[in-house]
Amino acid sequence: MGRNELTMQRRTIVIIGGGVAGSMLAVQLTRLPGGPWPLDVLLVETRPHLGPGTAYSNNRPEWLLNVRSGGMSAFPDEPDHFVDWLQQHGIDNCPNGFCPRQTYGRYLSSLVEDTLAQPAANGVRVQWLNTRAVAAEPAAHGCALHVILADGRRVAADTVVLALGNFPPPMPVQPADSYRQHPHFHANPWAPEALSSIRPDESVLLVGTGLTALDTLVALHKQRHRAPILAVSRHGHWPAPHASKPVVPYPNYYADKLAGLRTVTEVLRAVRRQVALGVTEGFDWRAVLDAPRPDFGRIWAAWPREEQQRFLRHLATRWSTLRHRNPPANAAILTELLDSGQLQVHHGCVQQIEPRGEQLAVELRHRTQHSWLVADHVVLCTGPLMDYQHINDPLVTSLRNGGLLVPDALRLGIRTNAAGALLNQDGQASECLYTLGSALRPLWFESTAVPELRRQAADLAATLAQRFTSSNGQLPSALRFVS
Repeated sequence: MGRNELTMQRRTIVIIGGGVAGSMLAVQLTRLPGGPWPLDVLLVETRPHLGPGTAYSNNRPEWLLNVRSGGMSAFPDEPDHFVDWLQQHGIDNCPNGFCPRQTYGRYLSSLVEDTLAQPAANGVRVQWLNTRAVAAEPAAHGCALHVILADGRRVAADTVVLALGNFPPPMPVQPADSYRQHPHFHANPWAPEALSSIRPDESVLLVGTGLTALDTLVALHKQRHRAPILAVSRHGHWPAPHASKPVVPYPNYYADKLAGLRTVTEVLRAVRRQVALGVTEGFDWRAVLDAPRPDFGRIWAAWPREEQQRFLRHLATRWSTLRHRNPPANAAILTELLDSGQLQVHHGCVQQIEPRGEQLAVELRHRTQHSWLVADHVVLCTGPLMDYQHINDPLVTSLRNGGLLVPDALRLGIRTNAAGALLNQDGQASECLYTLGSALRPLWFESTAVPELRRQAADLAATLAQRFTSSNGQLPSALRFVS
């Protein structure tokens, strides 16, 4: 061989989680420019399909995306990719631009399945391990990890990426022994056939009034439910509806109005002023609120911890209802149910849940008042468990006990640096353990929607490629010139 030819030792990246974030990362690695990239990518996912994850792997066509198709490309540099895919496949089932989530799941699956068929043009090979990772531990030498799978195999990895997605919500009352196993308590409304056992003449109580509660309402409406539906939450706010047609974008005002503000009050006042100004100029309030979205992570990071805590206590829920909206079709169903009186909203915090024969009783506290509500079914519609100190997944427990994973102080996710590398107790960044997606909430707060996930996947793919090809400007030891 000549002096400029390389013999490259193949490296292994293990991505644990084959939902949206993990699958997008695998696809981005196959799209790295240049090459050849001597990378083997192993996707560990126990579900029957790669790509959709929990959010997009359902059999309910009435569950729609919360964003119009034009904003759902998997690639930040190809904004029309999803729309083009719909046209290429002759799919026209997107009312007012909002496609069924199962359709988007098919789109994601098609992208990652293409990577499994054969090695990519850049040399990256992707393999699917249809099992579960139960532990990970450092290798004896160098920066590497051994991933232990549920089927007993041990996989040596140069890099491990946690793409774990969201964990199920915590039970609203602890201990949960008395009600959790009750046949009419539904802890996961997204599980297959979870709501099909609810008969049209049986009353339902929803714990929560967010997007999951809306999903449940839409499903019950589709099932021609006619019995009373109760919804309980501390604030009683439902997600705001999208405009009936796409709105005119508003110019980003982060640099002029928001950069450098270090308190929640300052940011809130500035945004309110800008919304008022935008509305007087003929813009929809949604467009004004959305304009600085690419910079919200910088706004969050600029706040001291005390201000972040203040936001979480007082504004996070309201922000979520305004920022993460529901399609007009869902809003119409919500309005219909409220106007008819079939749906009633109760304010308060759940204090107790107890079985009463085939029914369940829920105790609410609102300020100093306590009351009981009784229903045939109770559906848990609260947000996911974010506190990694209390997540009992075997892999998370293994990494936490080994000191490789440290929950953040606000209990939003995992401590990392800006590149997504996990930090240990001393604040040192790992060279072989990364994460993306919802676990990065401490860093960016907004870290669950497709626009954030696709950007993180592209950035992390570039980071990993750079790590494998350079070390202080030198080729790593695995890349050797052969004369």
